[in-house]
Amino acid sequence: MSLAEMILKDDASITEIAAWLDAQSHDVRLEAAMSLGKKEQSRLWQLAEASAPLSLDYFVPPNVSDLTQVTHHGRNTLPVFKRFQKPMCRPAGESDRLFGYNEGSTRKFIGPGFFVAHATAGNPEWEARGAVVVNYFKVPDADVAPGWPKVKPNTSGLQTFVYNKTRDFMRRVSAHVTIGEAFREEKSMNSWFVLCRED
Repeated sequence: MSLAEMILKDDASITEIAAWLDAQSHDVRLEAAMSLGKKEQSRLWQLAEASAPLSLDYFVPPNVSDLTQVTHHGRNTLPVFKRFQKPMCRPAGESDRLFGYNEGSTRKFIGPGFFVAHATAGNPEWEARGAVVVNYFKVPDADVAPGWPKVKPNTSGLQTFVYNKTRDFMRRVSAHVTIGEAFREEKSMNSWFVLCRED
C-alpha cells in the first residue's frame, strides 16, 4: 500500500502513517512525501491534528550548530511550481525562533520569501492550527546561515503577492515529515504543503 493510499483509507491513522514513514530510508520517505497531491495533503492535515505538538527543535535539531542550515524538502498543492525547499537555521545564541527562506525555481523571479518560525503558544486560535508557525510577517533581523541570499522584506517586489501577510501553520506527521496549511492574515488559503527534513 502506498503512502497516498494509506492516507485516504476510511480508517486512516496518523500513528500508522508515522510508523510507516519512520521505517523508510530518507530516499523512500522523500519520494513518498513528494508524491502527495492536494487531496492527500488536505486529509493528512486533518489526521495530523492528533499528533504530538511540534517544537522548533524538530526543524533544527539541538545537535545542529547555530547558523547551520537544515534543509526541508517540500511539495505544495499549487497548480505549478510544486517542488521547493525551506532551508532553516537557528540564530546565533537564540532558541525561541528560527530563520528560513524558500528555495526553488521561482526564487530568482519572485524572491526568497524569508520568514521567522516560532511557537504559537499564547495565541489559542493559532495553537489550534499547530504548535509552530512559519511567519512571513517577520524576516531575519540578525545573521543567517552562510551562503543564503540577501534578506529582503516580503513587502517588496513580486514576492509581495506570494508571501506578504501570510503564515504557515505546521503539524507533525512523523519524525521527519510535517504538513502545513497556509493562511493569509487569518483566513485559510485552502492550500497545503508537505515537508521532509534532510538529516
